[in-house]
Amino acid sequence: MITRRIVLAGAAALALTAQASAQDWKAKYPELTFAVVPAENASGVTERWAPFIAYLSKELGVKVTLRIANDYAAVIEGQRAGNIHIASYGSASFARARLTGVKTDAFANDINADGSTGYYSVFFVKASSAYKNIDQLKGKNLGLVDPNSTSGNNVPRFELDKMGISDADSYFSKVVFTGSHENAMLALSQGTVDVAANQWTNDDDSTLAQMLHKGMLKNADGTPMKKDDFRIIHKSAPIINGPYAYNSDLPDDLKAAIAKAFKESPTKDKAAFDRLSDGQKKGFHPATTKDWDGTIDLIKFVDNLRKKKAS
Repeated sequence: MITRRIVLAGAAALALTAQASAQDWKAKYPELTFAVVPAENASGVTERWAPFIAYLSKELGVKVTLRIANDYAAVIEGQRAGNIHIASYGSASFARARLTGVKTDAFANDINADGSTGYYSVFFVKASSAYKNIDQLKGKNLGLVDPNSTSGNNVPRFELDKMGISDADSYFSKVVFTGSHENAMLALSQGTVDVAANQWTNDDDSTLAQMLHKGMLKNADGTPMKKDDFRIIHKSAPIINGPYAYNSDLPDDLKAAIAKAFKESPTKDKAAFDRLSDGQKKGFHPATTKDWDGTIDLIKFVDNLRKKKAS
């Protein structure tokens, strides 16, 4: 006969087992490294992420260290080597990691303010320019972000190919990798490039919106630029928001704790979550690695474009 004492004893045993398991992974992983791709300048990344990293450290009970990667490839290689335990990826860089054998599993991605979980790749020009479409930009300078950026390279090349432009490097006078989404918009604002690829969810949620809010973009006379100083001339189909991913080899209990901490953050530490998202996100959507299978197809397509150009 099952008694209350037996039930309580069983529950206590399970609790002790869980506690012992947690102690096991904490002994093995007394510090976790969380890496993010360089969407903005280093100081901006630190300011945005620091409160959330502190929240994760508290929830997991071990020190979590933020690493700002120099480029997208550094995150991929860091996870491959096991030096990065958790990473904030773009969709394309995550797909590249998987294609090249990195043991990484997605567990979440952002939920936008409207409840969607996607964004767009867009081509921006300055509103003062005469450019209204890509056809008018032949022989001009194109600003991209990074070879492994989804909205800043891979989707733009896919979109250009749909327009009949399979070799962007020949179509434009110069194609420049600027290193970050912010740098691409800076290059456009300063006239270094005539058109820039970037990420955009809506007018209030984009790299451009963040930069305008911080007063990072200036006119030649030093006055702050405004949203109306830029024009979108092309927008892609929706792209799934990039994943948060942990090393596949981490203990299951640790993986579960990480996913739980992310899921609960909007209520457990709203200030940290709002700082991370600039108040433009609702939370984290539970995700699986397979959700980015379509992005792998995109990466393969872009790789084939490069091979055709080289042959």
